[in-house]
Amino acid sequence: MTAEDVIAALDLPAAARVDRRVPKTLLVEHGAPTAADRRQVNEGIEHIQWVAALKPTTIGVAAYRDDAREYLEIAVVRVALREGAKTQRLVELLHRAIPYPVFAVTEHRESLALSVVHKRWSQAEAQRTVLEGEAVTVAAPHEREPYAGAFAEALALGRQPQASLHALYQGWLDTLLALQAARVSGVFSILPDADRRAARRDALAECARLDVEIARLRAAAKKEKQMARQVALNQELKRAEAARAAALARL
Repeated sequence: MTAEDVIAALDLPAAARVDRRVPKTLLVEHGAPTAADRRQVNEGIEHIQWVAALKPTTIGVAAYRDDAREYLEIAVVRVALREGAKTQRLVELLHRAIPYPVFAVTEHRESLALSVVHKRWSQAEAQRTVLEGEAVTVAAPHEREPYAGAFAEALALGRQPQASLHALYQGWLDTLLALQAARVSGVFSILPDADRRAARRDALAECARLDVEIARLRAAAKKEKQMARQVALNQELKRAEAARAAALARL
């Protein structure tokens, strides 16, 4: 999928489209806390485009308010990065700088990443928002991936929950997690139950952690010369592989 493919798949109404360049100074002034971050923004970003503003008046979905957050708008943003840019950090800075929840489409060389993250009120500073955990970021699927079509269909605005902007945004987050899960399990599905979706996210994190641990144990076992230590490492490896299989089953 290209950035144009993703934006088309979102199926955004004309009333919500903005299609306006955003100055990089927005990130520098509001989302780059260090000199290194400011340098990354200035040197790593080619341009930022504000694609759409999803508000009750533009998409007919109600705003959301509770003690932790206020969702008056969702911003759809497209970002082009330059060679050598630190994608993960710049995506984080983008989400921090914009006061609304953001659906970000980030282009870097030949790759395309999609990211979302919930926001809440800061407990330290009044009227300031902070990220609620780490952003969920996935690489857009290639056409040859068997679930690329299903993922594109699932992105459509009309297929997201319509109860509130918070519910709608959560729908996009769950769609990205479904793509992550499909790349591990081979099956793309949007789970209808909130508890199962939360369990899926935990299982994905567990699979990722265990993949690192399994790779470490395999490398250590290959280098180990002492037989007793090799046996112990292989036992640890089997336990890690069993734990990963259990996490995979929860997807």
